[in-house]
Amino acid sequence: MITTPVTASLVRGAAEVEQTPRGVRPHRLPGWVPTQFPDPQLLMVESQPSGVRLTMATTARTVALVCHPARVAYRDTHRPRGSVDLVVDGTLVASAELGGGDLVEVDLRTGTSDFQPGAAHTTTFSDLPGGDKIVEIWLPHNESVELIELHTDEPVSPAAPDRRLWVHHGSSISHGSNASTPSRVWPAVAARRTGVELRNLGLGGSALVDPFTARVIRDAPADLISVKLGINVVNLDGMRLRTFVPAVAGFLDTIRDGHPDTPLVLISPIFCAIHEDTPGPGAIDPGSLGTDQIMFTATGRPGDRDLGRLTLQVIREALATLAERRATDPNLHYLDGTRLYGEKDAAEHPLPDALHPDTTTHQLIGERFADYAFAPDGPFATR
Repeated sequence: MITTPVTASLVRGAAEVEQTPRGVRPHRLPGWVPTQFPDPQLLMVESQPSGVRLTMATTARTVALVCHPARVAYRDTHRPRGSVDLVVDGTLVASAELGGGDLVEVDLRTGTSDFQPGAAHTTTFSDLPGGDKIVEIWLPHNESVELIELHTDEPVSPAAPDRRLWVHHGSSISHGSNASTPSRVWPAVAARRTGVELRNLGLGGSALVDPFTARVIRDAPADLISVKLGINVVNLDGMRLRTFVPAVAGFLDTIRDGHPDTPLVLISPIFCAIHEDTPGPGAIDPGSLGTDQIMFTATGRPGDRDLGRLTLQVIREALATLAERRATDPNLHYLDGTRLYGEKDAAEHPLPDALHPDTTTHQLIGERFADYAFAPDGPFATR
């Protein structure tokens, strides 16, 4: 077998890679962001490589990735391990669950945590199709990983990018919460369906209209851009209507400073019954602690819009109106998130934890977004 160290040249979908004693760790945000704002939640989610993959040209029939995972789990609650997906010439071929790695176990009742170190893990994929091909190894969307080396039966080389680049920003739903494997996260579904390169800036709990995120998008190479905003602001009870609307306007203005004419889709939240008419903060339902399925709840007062309190219905109205006022921007498009997943869908595909879609629903959302955005008359259509 041939041993190839993992280097930045093989990594797609990341802002940068950090050299570690074991290998390299992909980061989805550039290093200046956590330097300026070292928020623990943000640091955790940006290091989980949702949408990041190793991309290589090879004739290999066997590919093995050695990595060292790190994950967070909740005591007495089942959370599936992260997985690695193998995609060959754009087709998902196999998935493999991770093992080993470091564990931080959190007790949600007490807030205490326990660190348990673990060993590196090797994921092996065999019986790949013969001949020249592009092999992508999609990294786990819900665990951080240090990438150590590749073992292959034939040489590998970096594959040159040759597709349009789509940069997407959103919440934990875009990040991939409750999806079973990384290529089944809805932006990944849409990207593979339409043959574009993905950079996924879905940041669980951290789609908060942060100016630094807008700057990251402004400075990033991008042929297509989408931003999905609202649910985390409600979850946090972080803004009122008066501050939310100009914050989004400024967020879009910053993106436009770097991408004045790039197609840009502004997406409002999908349907989520607990927050449709009830403000946040969101919280874990105490009755679900110690069970296999944590559930979320809204702690605000139903129907309370006093003082500009935000619900998902309020946010959709505000974003639609904001987009109308920016009609002079012909490349800005508004998409009501309930077109991707609405109240009728919730009856057939309920959110397992009352907040995040399951794998089947990620597939549905990804297909619907692809069919909307990449339609012949859609905002991302090839002109």
